[in-house]
Amino acid sequence: MAQAGRAGLGAWGRRCAGGDVAPVCAPWRWASALLWLAAAAAAAASGPSRRQWPVPYKRFSFRPEPDPYCQAKYTFCPTGSPVPVMKDDDVIEVFRLQAPVWEFKYGDLLGHLKIMHDAIGFRSTLTEKNYTMEWYELFQLGNCTFPHLRPEMNAPFWCNQGAACFFEGIDDIHWKENGTLVLVATMSGDIFNKMAKWVKQDNETGIYYETWTVQASPEKGAETWFESYDCSKFVLRTYKKLAELGADFKKIETNYTRIFLYSGEPTYLGNETSVFGPTGDKTLALAIKRFYCPFKPHLSTKEFLLSLLQIFDAVIIHRQFYLFYNFEYWFLPMKFPFIKITYEEIPLPNRNRTLPGL
Repeated sequence: MAQAGRAGLGAWGRRCAGGDVAPVCAPWRWASALLWLAAAAAAAASGPSRRQWPVPYKRFSFRPEPDPYCQAKYTFCPTGSPVPVMKDDDVIEVFRLQAPVWEFKYGDLLGHLKIMHDAIGFRSTLTEKNYTMEWYELFQLGNCTFPHLRPEMNAPFWCNQGAACFFEGIDDIHWKENGTLVLVATMSGDIFNKMAKWVKQDNETGIYYETWTVQASPEKGAETWFESYDCSKFVLRTYKKLAELGADFKKIETNYTRIFLYSGEPTYLGNETSVFGPTGDKTLALAIKRFYCPFKPHLSTKEFLLSLLQIFDAVIIHRQFYLFYNFEYWFLPMKFPFIKITYEEIPLPNRNRTLPGL
């Protein structure tokens, strides 16, 4: 499990600051849009064939140490503790935990929009001890969704890692007041121990967070281009593994937050080296950096409103979005309704029916 010491302590970041960055953040000149769209098409034509949808999430052989530049406003996993080894004959209760995102700061505000954070609780009936397990961003959501534009670097700089956090105790008030704390399954201590080994491997190989699910349309059965990789997907993967190991799940309704982007078939652009390296396409590189520039923190009211207009212009009017997935860049030709937040039911698994594709 990733522990508290893995994350920094500072504020979100310092993007689009400094004279060297100012030209990147200058207003778009949409008359030149054909130039960088042509560059994107050329880059796609020379890149590898990408016809497997959704694009598989890339796993890694180890988790790298975070760059010191990446700082978290809120310390990651501050009370993290080792995962205990349970007695094989222990009976472990499994709890579904869900609460509004940033509930500690904004209360139920985001709960009204069904923007929820998911976790899992455990209770040993032998020791009567409770535990919480969750997976979330090391450096907060903004850093995982958009990059920093650093004056001394040509390429966007990403502070994107997500990891599992395990600690003793369940904060009943936090989960019950504006969310959910409900028993969903029971299992043996042996199954818990096997799950703990699986979580360690899952955590060491799935290292980065992905906010967006990208689909062709909101219609049922529409093509999915990219899957999200977030707190709810971790919970669903864990439920699936527990079902495979023999945990008994109840039949209750469980819903999860998903954030969708809608686009036509994505175009592969390349990785950091091929786009931003010495032989990369400077027009395409500039287009990507200009796209990301309005997505920055710490703005005045005037700057915030201007950034919203720039984002609306790029995504809604000109229907363009640049996605960074598997450490590669993709161009999304956006489609109506462009973006949507849903709160969808995904059934709990059982021994004969698990959840594919998580």
